[in-house]
Amino acid sequence: WRIKAELADIDPRFIRALLAIEDKRFYRHSGVDPLAIIRALRSWRRAGRAVSGASTLTMQLVRQLEPRKRTLGSKIIESLRAVQIELRLSKSEILSLYLTHISYGGNIEGIEAASQIYFAKHADQLTDGQIALLLALPQAPEARRPDRRPVAATSARDEILSKLHAQGLLTTQQWREARQEIVPRSRHEISQKSWLSAHKLRTKIKPKYRHIRSSLDRGLQDKTERLAANATQDLSFNVSVLVIDNKTMKVRAHIGSAGPDRPGGWIDMTARARSPGSTLKPFIYGFAFDDGLSAPGSFILDAPTRFGGYQPENFERRYHGDVKIHEALAHSLNVPAVLALDKVGSKRFAAALKLSGTPAHAAKGETGLALALGGAGLRAEDLAVLYAGLANGGQVRPLVWLEEGQGGDAYQMMRPESVAKITKILRQAPTPSGRVPHWLIKNAHPIAYKTGTSYGFRDAWAAGYTDEWTVIVWAGRPDGASRIGQTGRIAAAPILFDVFTFLPRPGKTRPYERTENAPRGLQNFGGERDQAPQLLFPPDGAEIAVPIFGEKGRGLTLSARSAGRDTLRWFVDGVPITAQTYSAQAIWKPARPGFYKLSVVDQTGTSTNAHVRVMDLNANTSFK
Repeated sequence: WRIKAELADIDPRFIRALLAIEDKRFYRHSGVDPLAIIRALRSWRRAGRAVSGASTLTMQLVRQLEPRKRTLGSKIIESLRAVQIELRLSKSEILSLYLTHISYGGNIEGIEAASQIYFAKHADQLTDGQIALLLALPQAPEARRPDRRPVAATSARDEILSKLHAQGLLTTQQWREARQEIVPRSRHEISQKSWLSAHKLRTKIKPKYRHIRSSLDRGLQDKTERLAANATQDLSFNVSVLVIDNKTMKVRAHIGSAGPDRPGGWIDMTARARSPGSTLKPFIYGFAFDDGLSAPGSFILDAPTRFGGYQPENFERRYHGDVKIHEALAHSLNVPAVLALDKVGSKRFAAALKLSGTPAHAAKGETGLALALGGAGLRAEDLAVLYAGLANGGQVRPLVWLEEGQGGDAYQMMRPESVAKITKILRQAPTPSGRVPHWLIKNAHPIAYKTGTSYGFRDAWAAGYTDEWTVIVWAGRPDGASRIGQTGRIAAAPILFDVFTFLPRPGKTRPYERTENAPRGLQNFGGERDQAPQLLFPPDGAEIAVPIFGEKGRGLTLSARSAGRDTLRWFVDGVPITAQTYSAQAIWKPARPGFYKLSVVDQTGTSTNAHVRVMDLNANTSFK
C-alpha cells in the first residue's frame, strides 16, 4: 500500500520531529551532510562499531527508490544520486517523495498508508505516541512491526519519545502521556469506499484542485454500496447504480462496481457503453406523441413485420394483433416499438439523443431501426440524463459531479405534455415479484420505471424516476457473457426498488392512485370478456405476397390467441390444416394465388375468421 504524501495533509508536529531525529540540517545541506559524516566516523572510532548513521533524508530516499547492498560503494553511489536529486527537486518535493516511499514494514510504504493501516486515521490526526512510533518503524521496519512484534515496537517508540523530550519538542507531561498509549497490535483495512467514484472525479476535474468535494451523499452512497454488495454475493455477476437528484442533476450515489472481487470489479460500468435493451422505448413513443402520430390509446399493429432486410421479433415470439400504445409500452412489445421508430425516423431520433448529450454508439456508425431494441450502445450515465429528463418535463441536462457544480445547458427533448403521458404509462408497470405496489403504500415513491434486456441476456437494466429522484441499475458481466433468463425485470428491477426504499420520500404529497392516473384508453376491469379466439396474423382483409406456392414453399405462419388458453384448430376454406398444427400457430402453404377464408376454432367451437388475398410475389404485379 502506498498513498501519495502531501505535506499540507501531514501533521506539522510530525515533520518537526522527523527532522529532529533523522536530519537536523535537511534545509541546509545539498543531499550529503559532511558534519553528520564526521560525527558518524568519530562515534564509530570510539565504539569500534557503527553507532549513528550519516544518511540524510535524501540519501534514504535514494535507497528506497534504488535498493542496493549496504556497502561502501553503495554509500558513495547514494551520495552522488542524492546530490543529483537535490539539484532537480525542491526540499518540499524531496520530503514529499520520502514520506510517500519510506517503508513501514510488510507491504506498507509512506506515512499516509501507515497511518490508515495502523491507526485507522489520516496523517494529520496523529497523537504524540503515534508520531514517535511512525518515526521508529522506518529504522527497522520488520523488526519493529507492531502487529508482529509489539514489545520491540513499544521499546523503540519510547526511545524516540525520550529523544523528542530531550530536544524540547515534548513537555514532561506530553512525554508521560505518550508512553501510556497502547501500541496497535493489528492492522486496519484501508477504506475502499467509492474508489471508482474517486477515480472518476480525479480524472474529470482539473489537476490544480487537490481537494475535491463531490456531490455524493455519504449516507446514500454507503447504503447503495451495501445493497450492491449484497445483491452480488455469489460473485457471478456485477452491478452498477446511479442515483440522481432531479432538481439539481447532482449525482448523489455512484456505484461503478459492487466490489473489486466481482467480475470486472475494477471497471466503472456506469461509463461503459452497453446495449440498453428496451429502455429507449418510452422516448420513441414520446416522440410519436410529440409529432401527433399517436396517443396512449391509439392502436398499433403487433404482428410479424419486415422492414427491408430487418425483421424484429417480440421477446417471447408471441404477437397480439392490434394493441394500444400504452399496452405495447407496458408489455415492452418489440415490433410496435420498431413501427413507431420507423414513423418517427431513426436518424431523427439518433440526432435527438446526440443533441441531448447522450449519443448512441453504433459499431458501423448507422444505428437504424435496431436502435429501438438496443442495437446501439448507451452508458448508464446517458440513461440517467435521459430519464431525469422525463422527470424534469422533457428537459435534459448533464450530470453534476461536484457539490459546488452547476448544471449545464438544458435541451428540450420532448414536450411536457408527451412526457406526462409517458410517465402515466410507466407508473402502471407492475412491481417486481414480492413487492407491494406503490399505490397501496401511503406516501410511497410513485415510481415510473422501465426495464430492458439486451440480446442474449448480456445486460439487464432498470431505469426509474419520481419527481425527486432518478435511479439507473445495470446488472450483468462486464465481459459480455450471457446470463440466461436474467432479464431486467428479474435481475435489475428488484435492486432499483430497494434503492428507492431508502431515498428520502416526498413531503406533503397526495398518495398516488393508480386509477386516476391511468392512461387514456386503458381498459377497466369488469364487464363481459370476449371469449372468441383472436386471430393475430394475418388480419382480416390482408393481402399477402408469396414467392413459391405448393409443398415447396416456405409457408405462412398463422398466429392466434385463445382467451382460455384452449387448443386451437385451423381451417382454410373449411378444410383443416393437418400439418404442423400448434395451439397458437400453424404453417399454411397456399397451393395457388387467390382469395381464402381462414378460420381458427377453440374447443368450445367458437371461431374467428379472416378473409385474405394471396398473390404471387414473382408475378409482374405492382404492389402499392
